[in-house]
Amino acid sequence: MIVYDGLKSDFMRSVEGGLIAKEIEQNILDKLGFHTTANEFMSWENSMLRMYMIMNDSEIPSDAGVAIEYNVPQTAKRIDFMISGYGADNKPGMVIVELKQWQKIEKVEATDAVVELVETYTGNALRKVVHPSYQAWSYARLILDYNAIVQDKDIKLAPCAFLHNYIRRDNDPLDDEQYAEYLYEAPAFTRTQTKELKNFIKKWIKKGDKKEILYQVDYGKIKPSKSLQNSIASMLDGNQEFTMIDEQRVVYEEILKISERCQKDHKKRTVICKGGPGTGKSVVAVQLLAELTQRDQVVQYVSKNQAPRQVYLQKLKGKKRLTGVENMFKGSSSYVNVGRNQIHTLIADEAHRLEERSQYTKKTGNENQIKEIIHSAMCSVFFIDESQRVTMADIGSIDEIKKWAEFEKSEVIEMELESQFRCNGSNGYLAWVDDLLEIRNTANYNLDRIDYEVHLCDNPNEVRNIIIEKNRAANRARVLAGYCWKWEKAKQNDTNYHDIIIGDFEMSWNLGNTIYALSDTSVNEVGCIHTTQGLEFDYVGVILGDDIRYENGQVVTDFTKRASTDNSIKGLKTMYKKNPKEALARADEIIKNTYRTLMTRGMKGCYIYCTDPGMQEYIRTRLAAVPKSEDFIRSM
Repeated sequence: MIVYDGLKSDFMRSVEGGLIAKEIEQNILDKLGFHTTANEFMSWENSMLRMYMIMNDSEIPSDAGVAIEYNVPQTAKRIDFMISGYGADNKPGMVIVELKQWQKIEKVEATDAVVELVETYTGNALRKVVHPSYQAWSYARLILDYNAIVQDKDIKLAPCAFLHNYIRRDNDPLDDEQYAEYLYEAPAFTRTQTKELKNFIKKWIKKGDKKEILYQVDYGKIKPSKSLQNSIASMLDGNQEFTMIDEQRVVYEEILKISERCQKDHKKRTVICKGGPGTGKSVVAVQLLAELTQRDQVVQYVSKNQAPRQVYLQKLKGKKRLTGVENMFKGSSSYVNVGRNQIHTLIADEAHRLEERSQYTKKTGNENQIKEIIHSAMCSVFFIDESQRVTMADIGSIDEIKKWAEFEKSEVIEMELESQFRCNGSNGYLAWVDDLLEIRNTANYNLDRIDYEVHLCDNPNEVRNIIIEKNRAANRARVLAGYCWKWEKAKQNDTNYHDIIIGDFEMSWNLGNTIYALSDTSVNEVGCIHTTQGLEFDYVGVILGDDIRYENGQVVTDFTKRASTDNSIKGLKTMYKKNPKEALARADEIIKNTYRTLMTRGMKGCYIYCTDPGMQEYIRTRLAAVPKSEDFIRSM
């Protein structure tokens, strides 16, 4: 949807009359239904005056189309400025301009996690944001990948960025080599480069179109391009990470049928798929993403946690940096202002981690992430394990999904993935963990006849040594820990700073500039629940901290032993003052679910150390039938 559109001549008159910002504001209210902030209004006043100076060139046709604040379909993203017309070859084209009022930026060192970030003062704070050229390119790619008119009529898209308050200097961080690919795809122009930006526009727009191309793009059918379909299909082809077996394929086929039925009869449906650790929820989710895209649907993979999105996207892309597939992986707060049924199918992985309001959208109309996902999609699919809710903010439950499905008049279909493919296919180990942590009573008191390596280590150094050795084979072993040690933000990228100290054992929390599950140096850091949930390794070493102990014949939890930097229990102290019983029960669930999740990340084995002597001895008795850790170490 285009908020403001007109000819170049209309735009020029509106700016000259001092009306452009007011017109945009009114159109946003009329078309999108919400009021704009004073800061946004002022940004239009400033930026549109700058664009007026750029467009004030007789060689830019007066009947070229101008669009401001184009709301990209299926998203809440808005493109600042677009100019449409015909090139020298009489081919239709559109220039996309991302406007920035920044005055200063700093480079953010590239990592295996991200390469496109810069740091600047925006939104009243110093923030890490994407490079403006990358942002402009991603918007153009989104239109190219999903707008049928752009694909069919071969409309040329020319993205660029205009930092109209920014003065470029020699060796400018804006132009650092790590951003070269983005700058090539979408040049960045600054305050003193008005002539260069004019020439860029004139290169693509030689003849006016009287807004015809803007109209076609705005009303074009939304479907994935063949190039995007082929791209994700080739990424999955032969990729063993995403191979489905047994009931995974049964669930996959059933969800495909449901989603296709939604598109044919235009009835909303919500699929709730339960599954414990290692049942293949994420594998099915990624395969559905690819196959439904092949079937001309607009599909997106959604998760609250950034870690699984990063890992699955990286495993699909390999070493490629710009593919368009990036736009298919979304955070759970992406659907605040997306219209009803705008997306064919949304696939919410790790749905137990969904929140009511995320920290990033509390002031922008966010109501409830489950509701927003169901509202935005004709078919919504939730993969869920209620026993993996690990923070106070986690609201993902089957009942909550059913409630909002009923509110949105969406039919609910329930299914389940039961077979265990992690932990050597041992449901017995999972039942043992539940019984061990007193989450639920099971018949699995010990691990007799269970084909899974479980060892209790006498100290955390043993855990580290075993994991380092196991990691040599395939970089698939990690040390994990409960959140009982402070995470020093100022030292987040310094592996030599050791957040976790237990006697003579010292290690750093996982670095903030790496994809923890994939980096070949992550074995030297300790992972937490936030960087490992939803992922799997071959082997894990788990350190149980002081927040879980064994006293008077039972497992007890203590939320006061969690680190002050742990946001997962934010609000618990307030709840405790009002209702101690409820607060302790909620804390008990969070802490036990956290360790249950960490202890079930390993496909082949788990090595344990407890800081509480009582808990250490308790687990030793439960492992009586398993060889002691020192016997295992001698055999290595």
